[in-house]
Amino acid sequence: MSKRSTIQELIDHLRMEIDQLAPGDRLSSSRELIDRYGISPATVSRAIARLAAEGAVVTRPGSGTFVAPRRTAPHDGVADTSWQSVTLAGRDTGPVPAGRLLDEPHRDAITMAGGYLHRSLRPDSALVAAMRRAAGRPDAWDRAPTAGLASLRAVFARLAGGAVTPEDVLVTSGGQSALSIVFRAIIPPGSPVLMESPTYPGALAAARAAGLRPVPVPMDADGVRLELLAEAFARTGARLLYCQPALHNPTGAVLAADRRRQLIDVARAVDAFVVEDDFARLLGHGGTPPPALVADDHEGTVIYLTSLTKPAAPSLRIGALIARGPVMARLRAIRHVDDFFVARPLQEAAVELLSTPAWERHQSSLANALRERCATLAAELTRRLPDWSTRLPNAGLHLWVSLPAALGNPSELADAARTRGVVVSSGDDFYPAEPQGPYLRLSFAAAELTDLAEGVRRLSAAAHDLAHRG
Repeated sequence: MSKRSTIQELIDHLRMEIDQLAPGDRLSSSRELIDRYGISPATVSRAIARLAAEGAVVTRPGSGTFVAPRRTAPHDGVADTSWQSVTLAGRDTGPVPAGRLLDEPHRDAITMAGGYLHRSLRPDSALVAAMRRAAGRPDAWDRAPTAGLASLRAVFARLAGGAVTPEDVLVTSGGQSALSIVFRAIIPPGSPVLMESPTYPGALAAARAAGLRPVPVPMDADGVRLELLAEAFARTGARLLYCQPALHNPTGAVLAADRRRQLIDVARAVDAFVVEDDFARLLGHGGTPPPALVADDHEGTVIYLTSLTKPAAPSLRIGALIARGPVMARLRAIRHVDDFFVARPLQEAAVELLSTPAWERHQSSLANALRERCATLAAELTRRLPDWSTRLPNAGLHLWVSLPAALGNPSELADAARTRGVVVSSGDDFYPAEPQGPYLRLSFAAAELTDLAEGVRRLSAAAHDLAHRG
C-alpha cells in the first residue's frame, strides 16, 4: 500500500472482506491486519472507526470487530424504521396518542368526533376581515412580547373575571399548547397528576408526554367527588390537579356550587395547584356559565387556561394561561424555550375579531345553533336507540352517551361505525385508567345539522352489526 492512500486502501480491502461474510461474523483482528499489510496500529484504528461510523461494522472492546446487520433497501418505497422502537423505549405518550385527536375521517364519512366547529358555524368572514386589518398594521410583523399583546391579555383577563389583571395572563398557541406548558413547568417527570375520570384525551396525552403519571379521581353528576380527591392527594402526594369545573369534557357535568370553594381548599391544604381548563366558556347554549374558579382565588392556587380556537376556528391558535406568583415565571420560561411568542399577526387578528360587533353576533348565533344541534342529536338517539342514555349539557359541543352493557366494547363499536361511514369517539379513550363503563362521545357541532339524523342512522346500523355478529 502507498502511504498516501493507506487508510482508504485498507478500508477498500475490509469492505471486500465484509461482502464475503455474514452479519455477526468476526473480521480479521488488528494484529492480523498489521502483519498482513505492514501498516501501523493507528492506521487500522482509523479505518475501523470509519467503517463503524458508516454502519458497516460493530466494534466490541475486548472481542473484536464484527460485520453489522445489513441495511436493506425499502420495498415499494416504504422505509424500514423498526429500529426507532428500541430508541424510543421508555418515552411512552400513553394508550391514546395525541395524533388520534386529529385523525382525518374519509371525505364521505359523517363526523361526530373531534372538538372543532363545522365550517357552517364558524365566523369565517369576520376572521378574514380581522386578519386583513391586522396584517395591514405598520407593526404587524414586529416581534410580539413573550407574554402576548397587552390588548389581548386584557381581553382574557376580562373573560376570567374577578381580580385577574392583564399582568396575570400569558398568551399561548391554543389550549393544547397551554396544557403542555403547564404539565412541563410545575412538577418534575415521574410525578403524579390527579385528573377527573373520565377526562379530556388531549390532557392525558400532554401529561404523559411530559413524563407525568395520570391518577384518576371519580366523578358524579355534580363533578369531581371531593372526598375521593382528598384521599387521592393524601395517597399519592400529588401536587397538581387538572379539572374542568365549568363544563366537563366529555360528560358535560358542571361542578356543583357547594363544591367550588371546597375544591380549592382541598388543594390548598396540601399546597397543590389546580389547573382549571375553561375551554367551553364561549360555547354556551344560551345560559350564563358559572364564574371561573380563578376569579375567586386569591392565593395563586388556580392556574386557568382557555382558548379562542373552539368558538372561532381550528387555525385561530390563540389561548391563554392565567396564574399568580412565582409559577408564572416558570410558565413564561417554558413558553420562551418553546417558541418565544405567538405570531403577532394572529394575536392582532384575535383582538380585531373580538372587538367588533360581528363577534357578538357570532356568539349569539352560535349559542342558538349549538342548542338546536344538541337537541336534534339527542332526539335522534332517543328515536333510534332508546336504550342508550344521555344528559343534555348546558354548553359545549358533545353528548356523553351511556351504552347498554350487552353491546360490548365501545372501541369495537367505534370501528364498526367507521365502516358504516360515521366517525365517533370511543369512551375508553377518555379514561386515565380502566373505563368505568361503556360510553361514546358524540359531537353535534362537527357535522352539518342535516347530517346528524343520518349519522345516528349509520351508528344504529353499526350497533346492530355488532350485536348480531357471529
